[in-house]
Amino acid sequence: MKTIEKIKKTVKSGFIPVVLIASSFVFASCEKDDEQVMDEKNLVEVAAEAGNFTILIQAAQKAGLADYLSNQMGITVFAPTDAAFKSLLTDLGASSLDDIPVETLKNVLLYHVIGQKVMSSDLKTGYFPTLAKSGNNSISIYINLENGVAINKNVKVTTANIEASNGVIHVIDKVIFPPNVVNIALDNDNFSILVQAVVKAGLVEALSGNGPFTVFAPTNQAFNNLFAQLGISGIDDLTAEQLIPILTYHVVSGNVLSTALSNGDVPTLNTGKSLKVNLTGGVKINDSEVVVADIQGSNGVVHVINKVLLQ
Repeated sequence: MKTIEKIKKTVKSGFIPVVLIASSFVFASCEKDDEQVMDEKNLVEVAAEAGNFTILIQAAQKAGLADYLSNQMGITVFAPTDAAFKSLLTDLGASSLDDIPVETLKNVLLYHVIGQKVMSSDLKTGYFPTLAKSGNNSISIYINLENGVAINKNVKVTTANIEASNGVIHVIDKVIFPPNVVNIALDNDNFSILVQAVVKAGLVEALSGNGPFTVFAPTNQAFNNLFAQLGISGIDDLTAEQLIPILTYHVVSGNVLSTALSNGDVPTLNTGKSLKVNLTGGVKINDSEVVVADIQGSNGVVHVINKVLLQ
């Protein structure tokens, strides 16, 4: 039971000599045959042959996903190694996969899958929808290409582009859990000031709860513009009492995607205070613009805005 609670809370053309020409044809033929054999193997078979994804395959079987990963065409799997799974089990104080509820395991594994084949050359810094769900919405995964390929900030892709007949595997060094709205901010350095503010205001636990929440998240630049306007140096110059009403003014109850927004006033968690939504020429919240919409988390959705909202 203790383990389950932990899991719930936890809730990356060479030179060829011109001799023996016949042998080069043999080599080319063998190489082509090897590629063809690889192309005939599905993702699960390729993972099994690699030898270091035993626990991942066991997890897929337990979660009822092995057939899906074997047969579904055109998918991308970020595959944690056995070492990554063992590290996770140690962190959770779990002895094996048997200590993880099936539904939890299923959603965690689906968070490692994108519903299209994405080679490393197709990746870009930003958010991608995974097959994990919050309600009917696909939970987002964050890819950062600033220094190699990182997922949700701390997970590294160690080997990319292992192709199979029905998709591609990118090997990662950690198991990733679907993020809540707080984790979404923690995983992206562009929200580091927002994170500081939420921590100082003592709102981490509340916003990590079941929700669902809709968060309009100001970027670091938005906060820096506010500091310049107020003539202060940063979050340290604001008290928790000052921050709480500002931050709760950026949160709406419910999981409201951009497609569900409509013109008018929306009540916030700052009791008695509402935001004004204007969909003329884009999406505006009060006098700020939504610059990235619909970053789905496990307990709500985040929309990125370019200005801190003041009452």
